[in-house]
Amino acid sequence: MLRVIGIDPGTVSFDLCGLEDGQVFLDTTIPSAEIGANPQVLVDVLKAAQPLDLVIGPSGYGLPWVSIEEFSEQELFLFILADERERNQISVLGGMAEMITILKTSGLPILFMPGVIHLPTVPEYRKANKIDMGTADKLCCLALGIFDQARQYHIAYSETSFIFVELGGAYTAVMAVQAGQVVDGLGGSSGGPGYYALGTIDGELAYLLRSFPKAVLFSGGVAYMADQPTLSPEEAIALRDTHPAVHQAWEALFEGVTKSVAAEMAIVPTVREILLSGRLCRTPAIREELADRLSRFAPVRHISGIDHIAKEAAQGAALIADGMVGGQFASLVETMRLKEAKGTVLDYLYLNLASELKQKYLKTVAN
Repeated sequence: MLRVIGIDPGTVSFDLCGLEDGQVFLDTTIPSAEIGANPQVLVDVLKAAQPLDLVIGPSGYGLPWVSIEEFSEQELFLFILADERERNQISVLGGMAEMITILKTSGLPILFMPGVIHLPTVPEYRKANKIDMGTADKLCCLALGIFDQARQYHIAYSETSFIFVELGGAYTAVMAVQAGQVVDGLGGSSGGPGYYALGTIDGELAYLLRSFPKAVLFSGGVAYMADQPTLSPEEAIALRDTHPAVHQAWEALFEGVTKSVAAEMAIVPTVREILLSGRLCRTPAIREELADRLSRFAPVRHISGIDHIAKEAAQGAALIADGMVGGQFASLVETMRLKEAKGTVLDYLYLNLASELKQKYLKTVAN
């Protein structure tokens, strides 16, 4: 009997999906603010699910197969890419250091996994001066996408091909899969705007800001363009036809996704379909608008998944965890070449200050 759990550390919620011999036994969600205030909540849920063979922990920007025992201050920085002075300014990041401390003493079999940029299936030239090509949770979504398409069409994992659109509670990411392998990605901070996050930032704007707090990345999206940052996505989409500012904000998001999909199809011109996922895609009006706009490229389908409560990233993390311990999804992990992931998110920087960044944040500086 194999029991594993995958965790999705979202901006809005932490979701957990557990598999026992490939079947769902845990399907739950916890508000991120609750975990930020009391990280012990997450540990209590995990301990209640024991015995466990493996837990794919909340991995942030990606840590290629680092165990909880190996986790140090360097891993904590690479995990969230925020200095100590800023961690407490964003609730979802504030509790991370405390959470890791608690997890290290929990005795749980926790492993942290890579992001898209760590994969050997993405050519190095596509990684140049990139960090966010898809965080670890987005890579989990892609694993679920490969499983879901293979199941939908009764094909091998190696025959899957799609563009994946992930509309999370804050960020938007668009990524490409070819022959069952991830080949490119526009992450939440390198693609179009999200509901809260601005996505790619103009270099000149970055210069004018001078100081660039982490919190800036969580602003500038739909809610901010509409000048209503407290508005939920469901409320905002309902106002789209009656409030001009809200309409313009949604146009920016929808067109941003369309442009990102077109860009990814320049790399993978023939795909079986475009898969939709994420918190925003659970709202019918948003999902239907996207499907209408993207149908010019390929058939569009909302991913089915394996459970009903936990978001797609948690489901994909559970599949990966099962595969990593030799379960029924081992061939999925093998097809994606996940075990070959390596390096750090700072490995492919070539700008003037790259050496200084690596010397500051890495124990060993790449040549």
